[in-house]
Amino acid sequence: MRRCRLKGIGRSYYHCMSRINHREYLLDDISKEYFRKLMRKVEGFCDVCVLTYALMDNHFHILVEVPESETEISDEELYRRMGFLYDKRAIMEVEAEIEKWCEQGRDDIAERIRKRYLVRMHDVSEFMKTLKQRFTQHYNAANGMNGVLWNDRFKSVLVENSEHALTTMAAYIDLNPVRAGLTKDPKEYRYCGYADAVAGGACAKTGLMSLVQAFGRIEEWPEASALYRKHLYCAGEEKGLSAEEVEHVLEENGELSLDQILRCRVRYFSDGVALGSKEFVNSVFDRYREKFGLKRKTGARAMKHGKWGELCSMRDLRKEPVAPPSPD
Repeated sequence: MRRCRLKGIGRSYYHCMSRINHREYLLDDISKEYFRKLMRKVEGFCDVCVLTYALMDNHFHILVEVPESETEISDEELYRRMGFLYDKRAIMEVEAEIEKWCEQGRDDIAERIRKRYLVRMHDVSEFMKTLKQRFTQHYNAANGMNGVLWNDRFKSVLVENSEHALTTMAAYIDLNPVRAGLTKDPKEYRYCGYADAVAGGACAKTGLMSLVQAFGRIEEWPEASALYRKHLYCAGEEKGLSAEEVEHVLEENGELSLDQILRCRVRYFSDGVALGSKEFVNSVFDRYREKFGLKRKTGARAMKHGKWGELCSMRDLRKEPVAPPSPD
């Protein structure tokens, strides 16, 4: 099941991750600023929603909402989305080409031109491909480099559209700099979605608002911000354990509370393939039955070493599914 990549039905949610080749620490502040701006452009072009993210020195995490594919969109909407990634001249050339073929009665050719761009929208693979390729081109040009920047393709975990699954995954991502020892408070780390939103970033606020509003409880940003911070810090108290304490609990086959475990490195969030309730994971398993061995009867696997509530994973990770605090 290594690198198994699953897609949801309709509106779906994914935790996407990618590392710099050879785990080199190449992403400085300038690179992260460019990456963040590019991410927003690709987000607009692909018409997806980045709920939250964390940019580290050698890897990144993104929690992205991908809406159901549209059967058709207007040309005006197509050109608007193209405006996030392409300059006016390029858009005008596409517009003129489409109009030319339509005037000649060759709607089939005009539709093929539209599809060059439409197939890259509402698709998590196209979102990640465009983001990584464009960043690589910029980084190599800026640093006099060429060749591969990223280590293989991206990894992704399909996340259930449930409050518990999504907010747990989001908190895990925003706490990445805390696990890495870069800060004690994620709002102080400039390159994560929570800090971006607290600093007034409109897109970051929209992402976290989408996360909490999806369940019909929040209407205004101050309330949403307070609720999410409580989730990050469990009602305002940081109860994280030291690496030594975590290691001791795990050696004794004990369980960590959810707030403690979110400050550990948890492979279920990066290698679990699908994450959510037992019913959700089993439904994904049934859809992708051919990808699994004939002896396997169900998809959902209990997650070890923590009080996970209803959460299950597609993979039964046996080797260090949970490790003491450290960067992912």
